[in-house]
Amino acid sequence: MAEGIRINKFLSEAGVCSRREADRQIAEGNVTIDGKIAETGSRIQPGQKVCFMGKVVSKEEEKILLAVHKPVGIVCTAEKREKNNIVDFVNFPKRIYPVGRLDKDSSGLILMTNQGDIVNKMMRAGNMHEKEYIVTVNKPLTDAFLRGLAGGVPLVELGVTTRKCAVEKLGKRKFRIILTQGYNRQIRRMCEYFGYRVEELQRVRIMNILLGDLKPGTYRYVTEKEYAQLQKMIANSQNTTVIPQKE
Repeated sequence: MAEGIRINKFLSEAGVCSRREADRQIAEGNVTIDGKIAETGSRIQPGQKVCFMGKVVSKEEEKILLAVHKPVGIVCTAEKREKNNIVDFVNFPKRIYPVGRLDKDSSGLILMTNQGDIVNKMMRAGNMHEKEYIVTVNKPLTDAFLRGLAGGVPLVELGVTTRKCAVEKLGKRKFRIILTQGYNRQIRRMCEYFGYRVEELQRVRIMNILLGDLKPGTYRYVTEKEYAQLQKMIANSQNTTVIPQKE
């Protein structure tokens, strides 16, 4: 077994970015080890100096996991060229990045962390972790519409059919939906298939973490109890692939 830690895992655990993003940055030549450009699969030995974009990377020992109430208009990316990126919006004093995504036109719960393995294990669709949303549409709900959402919807442009899911009517035009996938604008596409338009979409839960009464634009630390339960829930999850999350 090779010694040391893989460079993408090192960058992920240091809170720089996810492993997937680390691989991209390495391929673009933005990472060096002891002054030499790193290669995909390189391993870091104790005492070696790693730099990202010219800055020394030190492993962050503090494990950070925040629950953030993302307002409409903020983009779930760490990309600095996006003026409304969530990292600048939250303005946390240490380097963190979002766990998955929540589209610009949606609001609600997004988690932010410096732990790459959590990102992978939570967001991989194959791990079947739940995310819960409250949705308001443009016209009255029908039983056929609700049954259609719950039964699985063909998203022709993506070449997939959504998994069966739990749907509950909350009002004349409002419903709750629980997903274990995160295709690009999935709920909006599902509604459009049946001739409905989403007017308001809020994520209220990711696995065991609840949005609760967290005000838009604010964040809180995930509690020790929540964190411990989350660790149990992802204990047997795979972390090899990150599925894009763009509900």
